[in-house]
Amino acid sequence: MTSEEILLVEQRDAVRILTFNRPQARNALSSALIDALRTEVAAADTDDDTNVVILTGTDPAFCAGLDLQELGESGGNLSLVSGAGLPVGHPWTPISKPIIGAVNGAAITGGLEMALACDFLIASERARFADTHARVGVLPGWGLTQRLPAAVGPGFARRMSLSGNFVSADEALRVGLVTQVVAHDELLDTALEVARTVAGNDQPGVRALLASYRRAEEHVVEPALRVEQQTSEAWMQEFSPSLVAERRASVIERGKAQNAHK
Repeated sequence: MTSEEILLVEQRDAVRILTFNRPQARNALSSALIDALRTEVAAADTDDDTNVVILTGTDPAFCAGLDLQELGESGGNLSLVSGAGLPVGHPWTPISKPIIGAVNGAAITGGLEMALACDFLIASERARFADTHARVGVLPGWGLTQRLPAAVGPGFARRMSLSGNFVSADEALRVGLVTQVVAHDELLDTALEVARTVAGNDQPGVRALLASYRRAEEHVVEPALRVEQQTSEAWMQEFSPSLVAERRASVIERGKAQNAHK
């Protein structure tokens, strides 16, 4: 599958839609998919005809996090979590335009970090959220330990991370992780309606306001992201991809079992 096929790119008016497209792997993040996403996010930023980006997934999942098969075999996708010229704690280089996450299904671990890196989230009723870093035996590197508590509060964030349990769309709305929950079939239309409203505003003003929000957060965000990076780098000194391979089946089965009871 080519990079164009694993990440679908569609333009609707001034809105660029990026869709994770590895449904057979629940849109898990391979090295190729991470590279493709970063390339297309950067391309959207330089495109004068694009004012807003929507990030979503091909059903049934939004994104299941790092591809555990690749992680267990080579760890190549884990090597892309940091470095590559990206600012600390970001899955892609931040852009001047807003990114709306349209969460159509499960957003797990690295997939949850991808969602958190969006400016705000709209969720399908089928959306589920979980941080399973502790189950897999890896640590966050894309800012989860700062952005998740900022969204839901420190206690709920720690509960999610330490338990690895799933949070439903309705609970995500209650705690402030998402801004709206809609019927599954209405998700993209709803996200497009919001995106077109944003795109119809004065764009220099939109981007200046977005930049102001981000600058206002920097005194809290940047130190927290550096703590996460230091912790992750220290953890990686003892990390072995073979351990992920051993845990992969049990992690997948535990997630399926929990979802079956939702």
